[in-house]
Amino acid sequence: MPENPRPSETTRFSPLSWIRDLAFSVLIAVVLIVFIYQPVKVEGTSMMPALTDQERIFINKFTYRFGIGSIERGDMVVFWFPLDISKSYIKRVIGLPGDTVEIDRGTVMVNGKALEEDYVPEGYRDRQSMPPVHVDADRYFVLGDHRSSSNDSRSWGTVPRGDIYGKAVFVYWPLDKLGRVH
Repeated sequence: MPENPRPSETTRFSPLSWIRDLAFSVLIAVVLIVFIYQPVKVEGTSMMPALTDQERIFINKFTYRFGIGSIERGDMVVFWFPLDISKSYIKRVIGLPGDTVEIDRGTVMVNGKALEEDYVPEGYRDRQSMPPVHVDADRYFVLGDHRSSSNDSRSWGTVPRGDIYGKAVFVYWPLDKLGRVH
């Protein structure tokens, strides 16, 4: 019966190779979190039912930071709150630069046309009205999906492009909601 071959130097456990592999893994994780994906905790009910209080999501910071993707109507974006830049908010983009946004008894109008908002169920709508607001260049009009429970552009105005730093892309907690953000 042949003897078990002796492990070569490269296949034996080496503390140095383990440390090297760990350091490389940490470096990859840091690059991903700093430049591409960042975990974020949702606080509050303003984005219900799409996102609920205490859910954990990943946001994509790469797309908006390097101008690879443009901010589009319907995107859920994370931004520095215009009245207190120490706080981050997450809302849905409704108005793009150059648009005129108006709300008529709860119906959102963009450039004179009713916006189809299948992501806002009837129970989350309100019947408030808002006069027309022109969205200036490099600014965005944002609303929470839970209209009667949201502090958004209706209260404090539009969001500067430079304050938007991520797009919500993936729910990772709780596990029963695991998947892409819609």
